[in-house]
Amino acid sequence: MLQPKVNLRSRDKFMDIGQVSKVSKLPVSTLRFYEEKGLIQSIGRNGLRRYFAQDVVDTLSLISLGRNAGLSLDEIGEMLLPQGLLVDRNLLLAKADELDKKIIEMTAMRDGLRHASACKATVHMECPKFLRLLNIISKKWPKPKNKL
Repeated sequence: MLQPKVNLRSRDKFMDIGQVSKVSKLPVSTLRFYEEKGLIQSIGRNGLRRYFAQDVVDTLSLISLGRNAGLSLDEIGEMLLPQGLLVDRNLLLAKADELDKKIIEMTAMRDGLRHASACKATVHMECPKFLRLLNIISKKWPKPKNKL
C-alpha cells in the first residue's frame, strides 16, 4: 500500500504521533490501535513516523467521551464517518438510561458504605440496613443453574 509522504514544510497543519500522544494523553499504542480499528486516520508518514491532521484531537475527545459514557469502540466507530459525526440518538438514550440505573445502584452502595462505617451495631451482620445492602448485592449475582 502506498503511503503519502508528508510535506514537512507545512508542519503547522499536522502533528506526528508523539505530539498527538502528548496532547491527547493517550499512549502511542492506543493511537495505533484506534487507527487499526478505523477510528482515526493518519494523513501520511515520514519514514516510520505517522502524521495526523490537527483535528484528530477532536476525534480522540469524541472517542473518550463515548468510552466514558459506556459506548463500545464499534458503536463509536459507527458514528464516526469520513464526512463527520453521525449521532445515533436512540443508542445515546439507551446509554443514558443505563447510566441512570447505575447511578441509582451506586448511590445506594455509597449510602450503605457510609452507614456501615458509622453503624453502632457491634456486628454488622446484625444491622438491618447492612443486611439490606447485602441483599441488594446478592440479587445481582447470576442464578446457579439447576443440574437436576
